[in-house]
Amino acid sequence: MAPGIPTAMDRPHFIGIGGAGMSGIAKILAQRGAKVAGSDAKESGTAQALRALGVTVHIGHAAEHLADDASCVVVSSAIRQDNPELARAVELGVPVVHRADALASLMDGLRPIAVAGTHGKTTTTSMLAVSLSELGLRPSYAIGGDLDAPGSNALHGDGDIFVAEADESDRSFHKYAPEVAIVLNVELDHHANYASMDEIHESFETFAGRITEGGTLVISADQEGARELTRRVTAGDVRVVTYGEAEDADVRVLSVVAQGLKSRVTVLLDGQELTFTVSVPGRHYALNAVAALAAGAALGVPAAELAPALAAYTGVKRRLQLKGEAAGVQVIDSYAHHPTEMTADLEAMRAVAGDARILVAYQPHLFSRTQELGKEMGEALALADSSLVLDIYPAREDPIPGVTSELIIDAARAAGAEVTAVPDKSEVPALIAGMAKPGDLVLTMGAGDVTDLGPLILDRLSK
Repeated sequence: MAPGIPTAMDRPHFIGIGGAGMSGIAKILAQRGAKVAGSDAKESGTAQALRALGVTVHIGHAAEHLADDASCVVVSSAIRQDNPELARAVELGVPVVHRADALASLMDGLRPIAVAGTHGKTTTTSMLAVSLSELGLRPSYAIGGDLDAPGSNALHGDGDIFVAEADESDRSFHKYAPEVAIVLNVELDHHANYASMDEIHESFETFAGRITEGGTLVISADQEGARELTRRVTAGDVRVVTYGEAEDADVRVLSVVAQGLKSRVTVLLDGQELTFTVSVPGRHYALNAVAALAAGAALGVPAAELAPALAAYTGVKRRLQLKGEAAGVQVIDSYAHHPTEMTADLEAMRAVAGDARILVAYQPHLFSRTQELGKEMGEALALADSSLVLDIYPAREDPIPGVTSELIIDAARAAGAEVTAVPDKSEVPALIAGMAKPGDLVLTMGAGDVTDLGPLILDRLSK
């Protein structure tokens, strides 16, 4: 067994190994020398990237995929109890480990930064990973999205810092014990697991309580849910650092100036003014960068060095990612699936577009989220000039009677939006090509397979 691999993790089998969170852990274990195997529902670039590291990846789920010598089976909350590989593991008495426990074990002995919040986790984690790497600190990291290629969501570095995205959706972020924790925002989401804002706050309080003695909580001073959490948290030996545009912020944002697809940000930190570039558009991404700056400074990285290094971050897959241009039309992919995210991305694009039109192909994500937030999703789409709304992407959920995309469409039209229902996703490229004019921006928006439409739209536009 190679050093740095927990004994139970030296021969792990991952069910759903192609997922963003699962593949990152598998990749780090493989880089540390573990014998890693797993399965996924379909072939992907991530599966190929894992194989290049020596990982055995099966396509499809079957009991025989679980090797006789597996030391454990790693699952996420999305894996159902009737999965044949999970059932086989239970039958054989192979330990079943939740993804969060596996990730927590990889942080042991290092200096973890855990990035939490209802929105912006992947971007902020990526900003830290890239900027700390730019400074030669060789961090390990596990991100919920790819930086620049399939499989680039994680890395085993030989430095002492570990940057991890901390997922609140199933309360699994309670497993981590970070030296520095970031809370970007606190909003009601994940309605299958949280019944109220009070439950959300209780969950984030538990996460904040996991910060190690003498550690730091970096938290937004602007967002009301985060401010409420700050009021609730009993700091004890934990230092609380707030950031944002609010006058009482410890790390205060003095200005955010849009410069095309970039922003110029000036902050006041420890009495020192720092100005730096954020290489992606949008005020929300600028604030993510400030959170990353505050967290790095809390860990002892000189802010004057970290600030310019943040410019090395040029984006992550699906976060306002330019997919290409054809016939004078730019096609951009947005992972936004919560109304706050949708609004932020559309406002960022509006600042870039000027007089150009914004056309959106939106795919709602989860029946439970649509049931609770469909009205707000529709209102967010009013920021676009025209939208196509697809059927709900179910992901891990079963349908809920009466919950369809019509909830969003009705709300959008009530808000004055131009919206068209498109039940057949394959019709979208032709519809967009018929609508778009030179100079327009097209957004494929949502957390499901709507991302696959970008290349098809570009191909149709080019004909």
